[in-house]
Amino acid sequence: MNRSGFEKARKKAGELVSKMTPYEKISQLLYTSPAIERLGIKEYNWWNEAAHGVARADTATVFPQAIGMAATFDPELIYEVGDAVSDEARAKYNKNVQFGDRGIYKGLTFWAPNINIFRDGRWGRGQETFGEDPYLTSRMGVSYVKGIQGDGEYLKAAACAKHFAVHSGPEHTRHVCDTKASMKDMWETYLPAFEACVGAGVAGVMGAYNRTNGEPCCAHSYLMEEVLFKKWGFDGYFVSDCGAIYDIANGHHFTETAEEAAALALKKGCNLNCGNTYEKLTDAYEHDLITDDDLTKAAVKLYTIRALLGEFEEQRPYSDIPYSKVNCKKHRELNLKTARQSVVLLKNEYNFLPLKDKYRRIAVIGPNANSIRALEGNYNGRSAEYVTVADGVRRVFSGAEVSVATGCLLISTRGGDGEELLSGALAAASEAEVTVLCLGLDSSVEGEEMNYEADGFYRGDRTTSYLPKPQIKLAEAVCRVCENVVVLVMCGSAADLGEKVNKEAKAVLHLWYPGALGGLAAAEILHGDVSPSGRLPITFYRGDAQLPDISDYSMDNRTYAYGEVEPLYPFGYGLSYTEVEYKKAGVISEDTDTLTLAVTLENKGDHGTYEKAQVYAHFTDSRTKTPKYRLCAVSSVRLRPGEEKTVEIKADKKFIKAVLDSGDRAEPDKEVTLYIGGHQPDKTSEKLCKTKYLMLNLRK
Repeated sequence: MNRSGFEKARKKAGELVSKMTPYEKISQLLYTSPAIERLGIKEYNWWNEAAHGVARADTATVFPQAIGMAATFDPELIYEVGDAVSDEARAKYNKNVQFGDRGIYKGLTFWAPNINIFRDGRWGRGQETFGEDPYLTSRMGVSYVKGIQGDGEYLKAAACAKHFAVHSGPEHTRHVCDTKASMKDMWETYLPAFEACVGAGVAGVMGAYNRTNGEPCCAHSYLMEEVLFKKWGFDGYFVSDCGAIYDIANGHHFTETAEEAAALALKKGCNLNCGNTYEKLTDAYEHDLITDDDLTKAAVKLYTIRALLGEFEEQRPYSDIPYSKVNCKKHRELNLKTARQSVVLLKNEYNFLPLKDKYRRIAVIGPNANSIRALEGNYNGRSAEYVTVADGVRRVFSGAEVSVATGCLLISTRGGDGEELLSGALAAASEAEVTVLCLGLDSSVEGEEMNYEADGFYRGDRTTSYLPKPQIKLAEAVCRVCENVVVLVMCGSAADLGEKVNKEAKAVLHLWYPGALGGLAAAEILHGDVSPSGRLPITFYRGDAQLPDISDYSMDNRTYAYGEVEPLYPFGYGLSYTEVEYKKAGVISEDTDTLTLAVTLENKGDHGTYEKAQVYAHFTDSRTKTPKYRLCAVSSVRLRPGEEKTVEIKADKKFIKAVLDSGDRAEPDKEVTLYIGGHQPDKTSEKLCKTKYLMLNLRK
């Protein structure tokens, strides 16, 4: 946030709040903040969402789900997405105000991004995050925050980093569980992205449902008082997750009454309640559990944000952004660009792709072939236009005969697997020269806390990375009748197709939930108009891998940094239609925080591409266990066919340090080696990618 603008806003907030009674202040600490007519204050609803576009309020550009944005490995691109999202937010807000609509999902305070660490690929809400790595999550989170908020005197919109802290499933116990995390794991894995977003001036932080090391996250002595407010100096607003303060008494039984829970959360620094438990602050005030000063501090923080958004200005900032910005041509082009770069090519046997115009009969088969829901993910808006995979193939392969079939249900139901759909799909596949098999999940089975239970799924989470059995059955059958099968997977997490399909499919692409134009992006990649450039922001494990229990928050045997299980596909992995050679690298400068490298790359092939350069640090320290590798820099480099380019890549020295058991970072007491290349320097990546990386040895 702009500092001079912040001080001006805080002064304005103090003046307004000083005129309120204690009971008026209490009314303003709920997300449904009523009008105070005598002071000329309009009602305001704080709840709005924008994980990958303005959500839940009709038309908006639906960008790829956050995990897909992470797969671009391009923070600058994600800044552009955030900027487009806040343009649409202001455009919609301007009209909402004009027509007197101040209800839910109509304000400018967005509860995004979700920067929790996707430490376990079975977590249903992992799709909302930027993956398993703290560095990548930090960079993507900061870029999205800056894009949403802008850099002027006023906030274009207000971002909110969530869920603080140590939160990533399981979904069904989030209201009652106590997550245990060591100081090392907290400071090495769970907290860096929050620290980065606070440093970037994020307007809000949302507390999680769970307890962490014994205390509720929305009333936490260490996480809130010691770390967020004191150590990091956060001066934005703190909001509870929805119903989390109710959970303090009724889920965690940390207090005996809701009144005590409300008083405790307020005193610890929770300014805003998503829920209605803060209605109990009236009783808490009258029973001397809280003071007028407690209420004033909270209200001033909230009104500072409202003032920063320009709500109380005679001429509101950004009021000239027209409604025509919503899902405009420029944003649709950015959406398509983002979708293209989010797609990860996992397998391409004998360079089967791109298809170009070699095949005249194409079958597009599968439960996600024509699915809009699989484009959207969750926490989504509603696009004015959707292009499914079937639509995209028809558009791009205009000279081919394209047949479409469903083949099976997404999941098994009491009514069966959709067996009646199989023969039609096999008929289409048997006469096709190539079959595009569209598998995966959608937000009906993978996502936030659900009552749904089935084989492979438990209340929003997954219990395995295998796709549902009806889809595996369909895939195996299609591979029997069609020689050339390309699998496209749309889901928010890892997917194992099973040994037979993994072996027999000619190519596999992972699309995530790719946004409204995802089907067009996929078809362009299949045709060869675009070279795939996405990289995995999470490790893909086999469906039968022996992984730690999802409720275990220790980082032992988790993610690429500490994982002991050989992955199906590793973090940072992704193939291309071209070969990029890393020719030389060297350190050209450094300061306290940054190591600047000059890296020379050459595109050796005949396809242009966005090469996702990655820098990993390997170090050991006698005082603590260190990660096998730690990502410390990424850069998206545009390369034309045959082009050689030298670029500067800035490595974050914070991630080239050992995190001790105390949580403190320290220079490693051994040598440090940097690996620079298009993938992680692990054995699986080397085997799959067949490309080399550069090494730099750094002295202590």
